[in-house]
Amino acid sequence: MARRREFTGSVVVVTGGGSGLGAAYARRFARAGAKLALLDVDLARAKPLLADLEREGTECLALRCDVREEGACHEAIEAVLARFGKLDVLVNNAGISHRSAFRETETAVYRRLMDVNFFGALFCTKAALPALLASGGLVIAVSSIAGVAPLYGRTGYAASKHAVQGFFSSLRSELAPQGVDVLIVCPGFTATGIASAALDGDGRVTAHPQSTVGRLATPESVAEAVFRAASRGRSLLVLSAAGKAAFLLSRLQPALYERLMARALRKELARS
Repeated sequence: MARRREFTGSVVVVTGGGSGLGAAYARRFARAGAKLALLDVDLARAKPLLADLEREGTECLALRCDVREEGACHEAIEAVLARFGKLDVLVNNAGISHRSAFRETETAVYRRLMDVNFFGALFCTKAALPALLASGGLVIAVSSIAGVAPLYGRTGYAASKHAVQGFFSSLRSELAPQGVDVLIVCPGFTATGIASAALDGDGRVTAHPQSTVGRLATPESVAEAVFRAASRGRSLLVLSAAGKAAFLLSRLQPALYERLMARALRKELARS
């Protein structure tokens, strides 16, 4: 049965917590009375949010953490436990993207995407697991519609998110009997900085415009939906009308979905 949760007094760790979706998740849990630990590779980016949350009365901690480094993830979690004494929720949000055709993409770009999107989430979860087992906690894994369906021009991003999807759905089956829940979130296209920082095939930030399907969601609307799903004990959250349609059609009619998706994104790119 789904287990409902209250987050007042909970300790919530958000990776990539300095901006975008990570900041929105942090603000939403803070409004529920949680204590926050913001992990970000750019500590300067997290400090304004830290100041805002503290000014609003939230007990908060900001730490520099490059999730690609397993040791850094363990050190960050240890610092959280030293400050708060427990850990109740881990939000694996840190991520990067790319926009480039496979034939034009260096293999190092795929390695970087996997290091951040997949191994970063794995390392943080591994580091936090003892504390989560002690608290009967919750892992929130931020995947993507690209984790459950193909995405034109983003083979590396889709591969990393499929890995997230497979890992955390399998991990859920291991941890559920031990009292730890796993919520996998699949946002659609969202108005965050990840698009402006997407990599090109050579590993530099791309100049190619982002192509999207459907309306861009706001970080705040995504954070609200994720918070409600976490509160209600959901195990999977697929967001947006376009995302839900992609989720279903890619399973029922995969060849049709691939044609429609590729056509829509090519047209959007041509108009940009």
